[in-house]
Amino acid sequence: MIAEAGLKHWHKVIEGGSTADGLGAILHDDAVFHSPVVHTPQRGKPIVMAYLMAAGQTLGNDSFTYVREIVDGNHLMLEFSTEMEGIAINGIDLITFDDDGLITDFKVMVRPLKAVNKVWEMMGRELEKAKS
Repeated sequence: MIAEAGLKHWHKVIEGGSTADGLGAILHDDAVFHSPVVHTPQRGKPIVMAYLMAAGQTLGNDSFTYVREIVDGNHLMLEFSTEMEGIAINGIDLITFDDDGLITDFKVMVRPLKAVNKVWEMMGRELEKAKS
């Protein structure tokens, strides 16, 4: 299955710190990112990389862990938990791969509302720093 290979590659990228090189190697040029806090989908490899790198900096702390993984054909569902500034966060990454194993669609869903607000706040800071 495509997603099984993609899952292994995704874990390598995460363990490597979600770098631009690592993410660039697994993202399709026309990838789409669906943020839990931005209404419109973000389209194109550069913006998807920016969001995923910011997420790696904010969500990817020492408490981050994937607690469930479901693989189906070209699709992954990865449930995660983490803590940000004392707020417990539970979320899901829904990832779709093309037949070449590149990510074409990445959707993040977060709960509860307090967590969504914290993600919005901290992701905003990271994205602003990235623009500088």
